[in-house]
Amino acid sequence: MKIIVTGAAGFIGSHLVDKLVSEGHKVIGLDIFSNGIEYYTIDKKYKKNFKAIRADISKRNDLRDDLFKGIDWVFHLAGKSTIVPSVKDPIPYHNINVGGTLNVLEAARKGGVKRFIYAASSSCYGIPDIYPTPETAKIKPQYPYALTKYMGELYTLHWGNLYKLPVVSLRLFNVYGPKVRTYGDYGPVFSIFLAQKLHNSSFTVVGNGKQTRDFTYVSDVVDAFITAAKSSVVNEAFNVGSGGTYSINKLVKFLGGPVVYIPKRPGEPDITYADIRKIKKMLGWKPTVSFEEGVRRVLENINYWKNAPVWTPQTIQKETKDWFKYLG
Repeated sequence: MKIIVTGAAGFIGSHLVDKLVSEGHKVIGLDIFSNGIEYYTIDKKYKKNFKAIRADISKRNDLRDDLFKGIDWVFHLAGKSTIVPSVKDPIPYHNINVGGTLNVLEAARKGGVKRFIYAASSSCYGIPDIYPTPETAKIKPQYPYALTKYMGELYTLHWGNLYKLPVVSLRLFNVYGPKVRTYGDYGPVFSIFLAQKLHNSSFTVVGNGKQTRDFTYVSDVVDAFITAAKSSVVNEAFNVGSGGTYSINKLVKFLGGPVVYIPKRPGEPDITYADIRKIKKMLGWKPTVSFEEGVRRVLENINYWKNAPVWTPQTIQKETKDWFKYLG
């Protein structure tokens, strides 16, 4: 296959690229490559299968129509994430997650691509009323990041219905694994804890730690994207989760180390838990990596976080104050 992956240098995107090129597919990776294209590494034996192109999806001119001609699959993972920054400054989130998605959709439509898979977010459900949460649950995004990701999904499904672009949207739940983002003031819980473990710092647990998350290992998510691309299903949205939900206290127990508890942040659900019956039935996909196995694999790669910023109780408390300021 000839494939385009947007957000190719990102956490999930880079894992997806690695899998695709290892299977012999020809991949064009589009990304802003904020650290420079030269920083993006790929196994030497697969380099002939990959071409990196710097592109800002919010700029239509960066997405040349000729790039999309003859492309079989487009995986659209490029986007702007994290919650509080989206509340502080929502316009870039709209420009990238909504406008950028529209730009990629139009380039794909004009290029006549055969499949378009969109990386949506489970944050569209807000704080759900139903657990496990099905795709039919009420949509109630609580902050601009969640709203803009859902708007991107709406555009994707609309382009599927109106222009017959063969699209599928995958609503991802709490993805983790090697290479998960380590930068910024609002890191994911795995990045925070792993950096703290490497530096022998206490784990900063928000609230009482009994809140649970549907931690889904990145290789399962990559498999879901490829399974969706290979299928004939179109114009559908699917949850992608682990099949379970796991407490933060359980996570720190697996990681091992002292814990400091700090105040709970407003606007965060006590539970995230995907109902994955639809994707199992319609696509035949199911997760294969248990939580225990996923954490073990992450610990095997812990040196990836050696240069990550260390989130101390003080920095986490500053972040929590921002949450209360903007979301309280």
